[in-house]
Amino acid sequence: MAIHEIRQRIDALDEELLRLFNERSALAVRIGEIKKELGLPIYDPGREKAIFERLQKMNPGPLDDQAIVRLFERVIDESRHLERIHSGR
Repeated sequence: MAIHEIRQRIDALDEELLRLFNERSALAVRIGEIKKELGLPIYDPGREKAIFERLQKMNPGPLDDQAIVRLFERVIDESRHLERIHSGR
């Protein structure tokens, strides 16, 4: 593959990631609404730990497990932010 072909593939993957991030975020907003209805806290450290552990087990590389955790910490942090905004907390 030539460099421009690789960059085109990266661009296509970025577009897919953008779509997936927004889909995930919409679900986080819904979860925030449900948590508000049930009186549950936004932050659930056990759930986050389970997510990180599950993803590390699934990780085929080349990203190492700590890179996966760092990436998903950011994704989850943004999801929590949306939950707070949309739940009024």
